[in-house]
Amino acid sequence: MDAKTPAVLVLPGPVRRDEVPGFCAELRALLKGGGTGVVVCDVGGLGPPGLAVVDLLARLELTARRAGGRIRLRDADPALHALLDLVGLRFQMEGQVEEREPALGVEEAVETGDAAV
Repeated sequence: MDAKTPAVLVLPGPVRRDEVPGFCAELRALLKGGGTGVVVCDVGGLGPPGLAVVDLLARLELTARRAGGRIRLRDADPALHALLDLVGLRFQMEGQVEEREPALGVEEAVETGDAAV
């Protein structure tokens, strides 16, 4: 892994409450050993989203922020995305364009007769 490639933390499911501290410790180690300040959390294997998943992700984000980093979610189920929105948690999703950033490949249409700026 080079300095520009974020580390990946795979979260298998279903997650038990007693596993959360171990995932937080693993996240801290990945942030410490990385260089990007971002760890990608692969949530594709978590299964159906529920409050236990929301709790895990909130704790991971808090752990990352305390360590000076952030997490980004990979392979998030649309239902998980909706549940996170419902409870008011915002996560950066892998492949999702960040706010105020133009999408790649988007071109503005030019009307004939428009003055050059």
